[in-house]
Amino acid sequence: MTFVNEESVFRALADGARRKLLDRLHANNGQTLGQLCAEMDCTRQGVTKHLNILEEANLVVTVWRGREKLHYLNPVPIHEMAERWISKFERQRLAAMHQLKQALEGDDR
Repeated sequence: MTFVNEESVFRALADGARRKLLDRLHANNGQTLGQLCAEMDCTRQGVTKHLNILEEANLVVTVWRGREKLHYLNPVPIHEMAERWISKFERQRLAAMHQLKQALEGDDR
């Protein structure tokens, strides 16, 4: 597992506008700044600042195609955060459900 700067990821995900940008990229990956600005409620400069924060957190990567700069969602940091912070709690819940199932079914194993 690669190192994820947790603070930058949490900071990036804390803002609704940045989450909206990630949702837009999830729905249609590889968009230009102009395309991303089309449905945002902030200025082009505001969207650029949000994208810079997302890039610093490695949640968005850019690729130049000619003179166009395309923005792509990088889901790896979110997955790593989920593995570190969410899955360990999920395992406990699943173990408890398994024990309950065994108790209800009278399974003595």
